[in-house]
Amino acid sequence: MVDSWERARHVLREAGLDPGRLAHLAPLTGGTYNTVEELRLTDGSRYVLKVPPPAVVPGLRHERELLVSEAEFYRSAARVGVTAPQLVSRGDGFLLMTACPGEPWDGTLTGAEHALLRTELGRQVARLHRVTGPGFGYPSAALGPLAPDWRTAFTGMIDAVLDDARRYGARLPRSVDEVAATAASAYGALDEVTVPCLVHFDLWPGNILVDRADGAARIGGLIDGERMFWGDPLADFVSLALLGDIRNDGEFLAGYREAGGRVRFDTPARLRLALYRAYLYLIMLTETIPRRVGEEQERWVQERVAPELLAALDEIAEAAGPTG
Repeated sequence: MVDSWERARHVLREAGLDPGRLAHLAPLTGGTYNTVEELRLTDGSRYVLKVPPPAVVPGLRHERELLVSEAEFYRSAARVGVTAPQLVSRGDGFLLMTACPGEPWDGTLTGAEHALLRTELGRQVARLHRVTGPGFGYPSAALGPLAPDWRTAFTGMIDAVLDDARRYGARLPRSVDEVAATAASAYGALDEVTVPCLVHFDLWPGNILVDRADGAARIGGLIDGERMFWGDPLADFVSLALLGDIRNDGEFLAGYREAGGRVRFDTPARLRLALYRAYLYLIMLTETIPRRVGEEQERWVQERVAPELLAALDEIAEAAGPTG
């Protein structure tokens, strides 16, 4: 049995902080893979500690060494002034960061607040996309070393999750071979991406904190950067419009373009966006098996996510021909 308090004191010591000042420790909910805890010290300072599951716990192939990628995300966000946790320390089997203020984005915002925050979110994501990496793929090297081109990296990512789907017997709306063949028909569009940019890839509302400490709503932090990779900025638009279409989010796109983000939705871009939607929805459908989700979550995934995967695959099938 792991003693969470003793582990937290050890991490604080490793980070150069006084372990004797630890006054409060509590698990944080919402995470689906790592153990996440809030640490509060006697001076009121707050930290978040992440610990990966034991190596024997089943997962998807890309989920190895997630904390390596998360640390890279926070270092990168700090370089461009994006509101995110500050990396305090990363050691063998842990990541310690500052805690951001606020609560996950939910349905309590007014229409005006929602519009203002989506515009600001667009600006922050555009700043993230200014950060470039040394190659394409996951910084964790979970799927191998970084690739020199995006097609090599992304096809490896798709192949890995399809292998996971086969291995776990995931319940997909089409066979793994059919999904693979449809995705492959659009791979030519990937060659347009020549610069490996920072992609968070998990910016759904639960990972965007809204802070009301001063009364007005503002973005308190972009968190949980463990799924980040170096790739096509367009890939971030999938989780930013989870189960929807980013092209309908005028406030976000206005902020994104205002801050220098460049995006167009021509045929190659729409093909790539459909590929990234397919990739995320394959992950969401497949991960239910190793995570042993309950019946309610499984039903939601089949009712909401599976149709979106089908829609992405159909869009690829309809549009891929001309780009080959």
